Amino acid sequence: MYKLSGVMLLALILSGCITGEQSQQQPAPVEPVQPTQPVEQPPAVPEPGETVQPPPKIVTINWDASVQPLVAKMLQADGVTPGSVLLVDRIKNSTNGNLQTAKATAALQNSLANNGKFTLVTTQQLNTAKQTLGLSAEDSLTSRSKAIGLARYVGAQYVLYSNAQGDVKSPELQMQLMLVQTGEIIWSGNGDVQH
Repeated sequence: MYKLSGVMLLALILSGCITGEQSQQQPAPVEPVQPTQPVEQPPAVPEPGETVQPPPKIVTINWDASVQPLVAKMLQADGVTPGSVLLVDRIKNSTNGNLQTAKATAALQNSLANNGKFTLVTTQQLNTAKQTLGLSAEDSLTSRSKAIGLARYVGAQYVLYSNAQGDVKSPELQMQLMLVQTGEIIWSGNGDVQH
């Protein structure tokens, strides 16, 4: 019995020593792992009876209705020689936001098609001239002098310089018909766009 108690006592002492040694050693601190991307929360489901805000309305502009009155006034301008070549380039965006100027330009060119007063420079002629002069096909002629230089290159007698300005939600459209030879503005008009 003494032998068994001695063995147990020895076992307790040894286990205490080992425990004592382990308690003296400090475990290495474990740093918390931070997620690299925020966890997305599922969209909140409205409670019954709670009002939900409708999504914002997308403002659409009726470019055809916006450009036709201006084009009609321009075609009645004095001092235009019938049968002259007219260069119409992309409408310049000077608003406070993004505007679909490609649609606006297409509406302008459509309203001038078969007008009986001007022969239009085709899109292909215009793009070829821009490429030859080192301009991008998407380049809207941001200055009147640039527009006149391109018109001279393609042999046009007139340039229609157009600009959308003001608030992008309700911009104002401004047009100027210029004589290529002198740069003189022979007609100018402006109007609000139609939604």
